[in-house]
Parts: sequence; C-alpha cells; structure tokens
Amino acid sequence: MKYSTLLFDLDGTLLDFDAYEQIALENLFSEHKVPLTNEIRKTYDLINKNLWLQYEKGEIPLELVLNSRFSEALKLHNIDIDGIAWENKYREYLADGYLLIDGALETCEKLSKTHRMIIVTNGIRKTQIKRLKMSGLYKFFSDIFDSQSIGFQKPDRRFFEHVIFYIDDKNLDKLLIIGDSPNTDILGGTNMGIDTCLFNPSNKISSGLDTIKSTYTINYLSELKEICKI
Repeated sequence: MKYSTLLFDLDGTLLDFDAYEQIALENLFSEHKVPLTNEIRKTYDLINKNLWLQYEKGEIPLELVLNSRFSEALKLHNIDIDGIAWENKYREYLADGYLLIDGALETCEKLSKTHRMIIVTNGIRKTQIKRLKMSGLYKFFSDIFDSQSIGFQKPDRRFFEHVIFYIDDKNLDKLLIIGDSPNTDILGGTNMGIDTCLFNPSNKISSGLDTIKSTYTINYLSELKEICKI
C-alpha cells in the first residue's frame, strides 16, 4: 500500500459547499429583509474571493475576512449593515449545511478501514466539526486540523509542518493530500514534497493547472480507491 495517511480538504472535496452556501446566503438576506439580487451576489462573491486570497497570502487576519465581507459588499450598494452581526448569523446558517459530494460517504468509509484519515481545512473549526458530525463523516477521521487553530492557512508551509508534527506518520512518501483547490491543497502539498490528488469534478477547474501540477487528478471520489490500492 503506497499511502498510509490521507489528508482531506473538506469544502468542495467532501462537502458540497456551493450548494449550502447559496442556501445560507438566501436565509441570511431574507432574515434581514435585504433582497439578494444577482448584482449583490456578484459583488459579494468578488469581495469574498479577494479577501480570502489576501488571507491565504498571509496579508490579513481571518477575522477581517469574516467580519468585513458582508459590510464591504453591501456598502457598494449603499446598504449599511453590522458586518459582525451578519457574519455570526451567516455562520449559524452555514453550519447547518452538510450536503455530501457524490460518493463521499462510501469512499471515506472504505478508505478508513485501511488508512489513517485526517481533515485539513481553512474553514472555521466549530463550523467544520458540526458539518462533519451532521454529514456522518466525522467517525472516519482521527484528526481535524484547521487554519483558525493553527494560525496559518493552506498553502502556507507552516500549516502543513504543524500537521506533520502532530500526526503519527512522519514519512512524507506515505502521505497523500486530496483537495479541490490547486492554489491551496495542491500547491501546499507540492511545496512540502507530499503527493497530491486534485479533485476536479466535471473538469470545472482549468486555470492554473499548467503551473500547479498534482500527482493525480480525479473526477470522482471513488477513483481514490484505485489510487490507494484497496
């Protein structure tokens, strides 16, 4: 067996973040009686993406991302809100989202019988643990490492150094990182000298693949069983 420890990203890899993000946003805006128009959604997506990119580069703290993304987006539409209050309520709605990526439960159950399974996420720890438990995935993972607790985020080398320090398997050749983001999961693993597997359903990811190479690329989570030889 080539790999003994599998490091899984969560959002977009095992849980369908896009689906429950939309539901959470609709609930949030409805509660505050603000129409979630296409224009506001586009503005929010752009602001949110840029803030997360700054965070991943270590330019701004996580709290700034979370507490300013709604207020900054709505300010551009002349709507003044309490960004922290909106964020807290949004996180509550988001924590209730646990829609599984197709094949996630079956694949994790199978792999957990032969491999050590670990979550590595840039998400909020409390939220991620709740999602894992509600989805039925929690029991398959021995550890959960999150950027909020570590203080560094993927792809920062210090995030992965922290993970390796605390896990039993120190042999990098025995580790495999599985994730849907070339810029965080794949780049982070590559910089550490760890094999990586890009989850690219429906080949939706195209940009950046010429410069950030993964060891494997899969379109379905079930393909991991062949890679891991079980």
